[in-house]
Amino acid sequence: MILADKIITLRKKQGWSQEELAEKLEVSRQSVSKWEGGLSVPDLNKIIAMSSLFGVSTDFLLKDELEEITPSETAETDDAPPHSVSAEEANSYMDLVEKIAGRMAFAVMLCILSPVCLILLAGLPDEGFDLGITPNVAVSIGLLVLFVLVGCAVAIFVPNGLALSKYSYLDQEKISLSYGVKGIVEKRQEAYANHYRVMMTVGILLCIFSALPLVILGALESEAWILVACTALILAICSVGVSLMVRASYRVGSYQRLLQTGEFSPKNKKKTKKNEAAEAAYWSFVTALYLLISFLTSAWHWTWIVWPVAACLSPAFLYLVDQIKK
Repeated sequence: MILADKIITLRKKQGWSQEELAEKLEVSRQSVSKWEGGLSVPDLNKIIAMSSLFGVSTDFLLKDELEEITPSETAETDDAPPHSVSAEEANSYMDLVEKIAGRMAFAVMLCILSPVCLILLAGLPDEGFDLGITPNVAVSIGLLVLFVLVGCAVAIFVPNGLALSKYSYLDQEKISLSYGVKGIVEKRQEAYANHYRVMMTVGILLCIFSALPLVILGALESEAWILVACTALILAICSVGVSLMVRASYRVGSYQRLLQTGEFSPKNKKKTKKNEAAEAAYWSFVTALYLLISFLTSAWHWTWIVWPVAACLSPAFLYLVDQIKK
């Protein structure tokens, strides 16, 4: 069976007209008619698109001796054609992520650092360290610094997030890479692999060992104000470690999105899309809880612990949601 006959057979099996197939492949009806009449051959991009669309291998389409229609392992059950990603589009996306990864990491660092001033100004006077200002003034200054840093972080998040929004289909839709794009992405991924491992290792170690000064000085029964300062130091060290991990993860995430591997595989993308509403509700509740506790107790120097606890509980919450849905 030649390619023309295979296209006819597969199209009729789906119950589509030539015009419907042309619309799904983003070509004219005349192009489909010429393919089925053997007057022309679709280019490689359209072969790949038809492979995903019909749920067959490209070998079946291209090799005359393969007669049996075998669904490909990655074929989806729906009829939506995949979004074809060209080499230019893939490179533009990876370049953009590389450009803004550092900015996003810095914004995350600002968020983690935001309560440090408040912890110091609110905690040191309570432990007998005289700052020369009243407690109310100290807390006000600490809160002002907190909101300024968070505001700066938001000012970074929003425009850079909007710049990435035009590539949101990579998270939401099926995609197919044009000929040669997979090799380009894999080459850039391989070139960044060692750098990624170093940044993740350093970031994790910083977060793990950030508490050492507090543990050591606490064991030595140091003065209370020193322990308060060490608490602030923990956040400062963690902010550096987390920013390194965020920066590295942004870059690697761009490669995984294009290659559809890891958490961005078609199966995981469907799962993530289903959990978006539950996750948004969860973090909205956490934010409300954090603000409620903080304003009621005025203990801003310790209520920040709500965030790491919530982050640890998030996977368990999503797992529970999945089980309830099942």
